[in-house]
Amino acid sequence: MENDDLILPKDFPKLKNDTFLCACHGQETNHVPVWCMRQAGRYLPEFREFRAGKDFFETCRSPAACCELTLQPLRRFPFDAAIIFSDILVIPQAMGMDVQMVAGKGPTFPEPLKEPEDLLLLQPKVDVNKELGYVFKAITLTRHKLDGKVPLIGFTGAPGGGSTTHSKAKRWLYRHPEASHKLLKMLTDVIVEYLLGQVAAGAQALQVFESHAGCLGPVEFQEFSLPYLRDIARKVKDQLKESGQDVPMIVFAKDGHYGLEDLSQSHYEVVGLDWTIDPRSARERTGGKVSLQGNMDPCALYAPKERISEIVKKMLEGFGTRGYIANLGHGLYPDMDPENVGAFVEAVHTHSRHLNLK
Repeated sequence: MENDDLILPKDFPKLKNDTFLCACHGQETNHVPVWCMRQAGRYLPEFREFRAGKDFFETCRSPAACCELTLQPLRRFPFDAAIIFSDILVIPQAMGMDVQMVAGKGPTFPEPLKEPEDLLLLQPKVDVNKELGYVFKAITLTRHKLDGKVPLIGFTGAPGGGSTTHSKAKRWLYRHPEASHKLLKMLTDVIVEYLLGQVAAGAQALQVFESHAGCLGPVEFQEFSLPYLRDIARKVKDQLKESGQDVPMIVFAKDGHYGLEDLSQSHYEVVGLDWTIDPRSARERTGGKVSLQGNMDPCALYAPKERISEIVKKMLEGFGTRGYIANLGHGLYPDMDPENVGAFVEAVHTHSRHLNLK
């Protein structure tokens, strides 16, 4: 395995910890599995050091760099899953849009889509292996280097993600509904191929991030988001079934609590929750149809370790230990103390083991 380019998506090391995958499928586990959104992130000094002076998307396009950043948090914490280091904006990039990461401002689109005719500027058919092969290589390399320690999660943004300002995106939906559906369908087709490519490369689970549910509201969500989220899961599952593969899928629609019942009937095994939802009510509303993932307020990690432990215990009692994956209700923030992240992981493992003995 000297030359990373020669690593192929086969003969992967045997998985040693399948707790996360079992929980996705609602099976019993010894402890509740835990991972964190943005666990490979700027809160880690080694992450900041590795990324210093490098262009963000250049890093995303380097399989070796993505592999290293994915593995960093696992050297520190006993997480039960790894998630590949990448970004949801690689999809609009693959379709021909210019996306730039501006320091202090985040991602920007120098030439956003303004009118329906701008859709003609996008690539209608994307060769995902050509345009996004760097992500697939990163997944394959990381899967080998993980050495079976924990499963590797691949991910994508939902079709609605990608506009830098919600009001501009919504203006599109209201002024150009037909063009909006056309764009969402184009994105969905690319996302399906992208997710299938990730599985072929070695991803053992998939998460779809719908970051705009909170600014949509129930009516628009029903029309412009839910049908495409369902399409993605159904098409990916149908394709995987043909080759006898079963890869659990997670949908995380931040601030989309009004759509919880619908999301639990959308072909995903797991529904991710943000911190604005009460665990017991989420269980009732999803009626045992899906496993749940979440949902501690990330800001709870600013609390002292003893308080973090109490919050985790209460959260676990609310969700129960079966069909449940502990996580935060959003990603880790850059100014968080890694020690407190460690305390969170330890509290999940310790309290869930105790609860399982009762």
